[in-house]
Amino acid sequence: MADRLYRAPAAGALRIEPLGDLTAIFDRRSMQTHLVVAPMPEIIAAMGDTPCDAAMLAERLAAMFDLADAGDDDVAAVLRERLAELAALGLVAAA
Repeated sequence: MADRLYRAPAAGALRIEPLGDLTAIFDRRSMQTHLVVAPMPEIIAAMGDTPCDAAMLAERLAAMFDLADAGDDDVAAVLRERLAELAALGLVAAA
């Protein structure tokens, strides 16, 4: 079974501001502000304009941060959980 695809909101829909260890994400669509920690803002940034699943996202994050072992099943499992959390907050959507 293939992983679920997710997409980030359109450019400009979110305002992301680092606040030390926390990051504030203001969603202009819902007028809600979310306080999150890493890797949530990095995940949203890595999603770009095209829908992606956990495996694709792992590859993108590995390239962005010069990481090895992006194909590790544990990494994809963690990213699946983070994507589901971001979707529950309304910050990404299932494609």
